[in-house]
Amino acid sequence: MTATQTASEPTADKPVRRFGDRLFAGAARGSGILILVILAGVAAFLVAEAIPALLAPAEDVPGGEGLFAYVDSLVFGTLLASVIALVLGAPLAVAIALFITHFAPRRLAMGLGYLVDLLAAIPSIVYGFWGITWLAPKLVPFYQWLEANLGFIPLFSGPASATGRTMLTAGIVLAIMILPIVSAISREVFTQVPTLHKEAALALGATRWEMIKMAVIPYGKSGVIGGSMLGLGRALGETLAVTLVLSVGGGITFDLISSSNPGTIAANIALQFPESTGIAVNTLIASGLVLFVITLAVNMLARWIVNRRADFSGAN
Repeated sequence: MTATQTASEPTADKPVRRFGDRLFAGAARGSGILILVILAGVAAFLVAEAIPALLAPAEDVPGGEGLFAYVDSLVFGTLLASVIALVLGAPLAVAIALFITHFAPRRLAMGLGYLVDLLAAIPSIVYGFWGITWLAPKLVPFYQWLEANLGFIPLFSGPASATGRTMLTAGIVLAIMILPIVSAISREVFTQVPTLHKEAALALGATRWEMIKMAVIPYGKSGVIGGSMLGLGRALGETLAVTLVLSVGGGITFDLISSSNPGTIAANIALQFPESTGIAVNTLIASGLVLFVITLAVNMLARWIVNRRADFSGAN
């Protein structure tokens, strides 16, 4: 074979790619780069606008105690409300996903799946109105019972709110809001469990629940974790629902049933930004930068956990 023939003939290592394949690959690569550029642009804008607040004297920052004193209670409230939402919402979402995929009859499963997915289409302001007009008043007797019977626990030390607009109410509303995200991802992961794994467990004499515990949940654990982290990211950035439901009246506190609640970053920006000027605007943008970093860290952690579990499963 001559050198000319070798150069002209396609090799097995470099297959001929059609124009449509090259176009799609270029579009996909460009889209990925565009996302990174937009993310970098947002980060650069937030940093540039936050610098005046970082360099300003403490007395010029709203509250008169400096930027970090202004942000710390907001960060605490944001994390607390999001953790409550995750603790309440994620297990319920996984249970719903298991029921739809492995217990419910086909027709009921399809209808229930559509119903759960429709929860994601409800605007957040509707959740906020529902929380403040119906849910919060209904929870007042429950909060009074918690104070009377479990008041020795710092979470329920009280005094119980007379309106129900507490951190726990906000967490419950957020739990309902993240439920369709976590449930949809968990449902998709559970349906992809190999049938042979499930049949093997049943053939060994396992009950349906034992089969789920041994075959389904371990297989879908990384997907459940990833979905839960996405739900946590949604809860971290929620604005309108928390703004309407939460009654902000204090600094850092773990009391979930009183009216002395820390605020959240997103809700504070929504409330304060329209009337803010000068350094106050830079302070709000600086708090938005903190929320941006927290959300980015949560998503990166979720990706790391999912990839780590995938690599571990592949190694085994």
